[in-house]
Amino acid sequence: MFSEGSRYAMKRIVKSITFAEGIDRIIQEFKWPTHPGKAALAEAERLPASLPEAEIQRRVDLTGEVTVTIDGETARDFDDAVSLMSKGDHSILKVSIADVSTYVVPGSALDREAFQRAVSLYFPDRCLPMLPERLSNDLCSLVPGKIRPTFTAEIEFDSDGGPVRSRFYRSLIRSAARLTYTLVRKIVSDRDPAERKRHENLIPHLERMVELAGKLRHQRELRGSLDFDLPEPEIILDLETGSVEGMMRAERNLAHRLIEEFMIAANEAVARFVTEQNAPMIYRIHETPSPEGVHDFQTFLHNLGIPVKLGRGKGSLEFAKVIEAVKGRDEERVVNTLLLRTMKQAIYDTKNAGHFGLASACYTHFTSPIRRYPDLQVHRILAGLIEQKEKRRETRSKKLVQEIADRCSERERMAMKAEWASRDLAGAFFMQDKAGKTFHGIVGGLAKFGLFVELTPYLVQGLLPFRNMTDDHYLFSPTQHLVIGRKTKKRFRLGERIDVCVKQVNLEKRWIDLCLANSVPT
Repeated sequence: MFSEGSRYAMKRIVKSITFAEGIDRIIQEFKWPTHPGKAALAEAERLPASLPEAEIQRRVDLTGEVTVTIDGETARDFDDAVSLMSKGDHSILKVSIADVSTYVVPGSALDREAFQRAVSLYFPDRCLPMLPERLSNDLCSLVPGKIRPTFTAEIEFDSDGGPVRSRFYRSLIRSAARLTYTLVRKIVSDRDPAERKRHENLIPHLERMVELAGKLRHQRELRGSLDFDLPEPEIILDLETGSVEGMMRAERNLAHRLIEEFMIAANEAVARFVTEQNAPMIYRIHETPSPEGVHDFQTFLHNLGIPVKLGRGKGSLEFAKVIEAVKGRDEERVVNTLLLRTMKQAIYDTKNAGHFGLASACYTHFTSPIRRYPDLQVHRILAGLIEQKEKRRETRSKKLVQEIADRCSERERMAMKAEWASRDLAGAFFMQDKAGKTFHGIVGGLAKFGLFVELTPYLVQGLLPFRNMTDDHYLFSPTQHLVIGRKTKKRFRLGERIDVCVKQVNLEKRWIDLCLANSVPT
């Protein structure tokens, strides 16, 4: 928390741009297209509002089943819906995904547009969708009460949550409700009387879903799947002025975990099926960390006094033990962050190298074709395999599929950097009126020029450069993960709590300049 009564007169950069202008600059910096091309827009507008009768007849009709979407409060593109039925002590999960491939065909203007973008780009104040809004927010969006074409992964699980069998088919659904993560929490966890009465017909379905999700999660934990549960910042905007009103830890409750487990299960089922058919495939892979990275991380754990022994990067169970060992400790966030950095970045590839973080032997992305191009491509591959009788088998070569995978990996990395930049911008805007105030923080990163400090409880990061640490000459020791004062031998390490003062904020450069709270210059 900050001290309102700071007696130090700190330098403050006067606001020179609006938040929206700052986002505009990030978009320009990353050369991201702001509007769909004319050809794609025209093609989207020509799409019929309803499916032809022949298309309806060839689909499995699931409109009579209780199917729901569960998303965030501000979501507008609903691309996944779930339903669950019991079969003795088994459960039958149906994950129905918006069938974008029905509207976006290979070689079309819409397809070219989607391939160029490869992913939707999300900012606190706007979204730059991969597909025109006619598709993303209308025809493909699984809005309640509307019949929508979907691609369904139907998976049967035994009483322990182990997959027994699965099948895939084009379907029709009618979402019974547009639920939010918060609403599901109120219904199931909080047992809010008003919400339970309002949604009493959904309670049995939601409670069964929560139970199955718990079993799936337990199965993943047993095999060594990693759950970092790193807090994500929720940026609160004033919709009228566009100013940043607040920064706080975003909630992650049982509804988030429910959807996460069901999507992972569907992605794995699709990946297994396509692999068995020996067809060219886009996998979501996450390779094993390098031995050098594991060794450095082990050194860091030793310096923190965490008695967990790691091998040579083989097996995620050891890393899962680390996550469990630091749960609830001051160092939890920084250890998990550094562990995440130790691992390689997940990418798309035609070679199945498995997914280390999920401890999954076979994984893909199937569940978000409205906002990710690889998912759309996987839908096409899957459709080609299950509709061979209609001669619609996907015949693209492995070389072409690899080119698509590489493009999607590249665009995903760029989108992530742009979204991180928008968080930095939001943090700078939020902190601009707090110059001269003192905050508690946690050292989240070390560099040869200073310390990166996360200001609690806002999840906002600032830089404490060595030039602002005037009580000594500080040096960075990368092997020890320490910053050490040359004279005083004073030490700063990752995860250490520290009090800092906001010296200045630069909105245009998106940074927050800090100094030590006990050495603030007058």
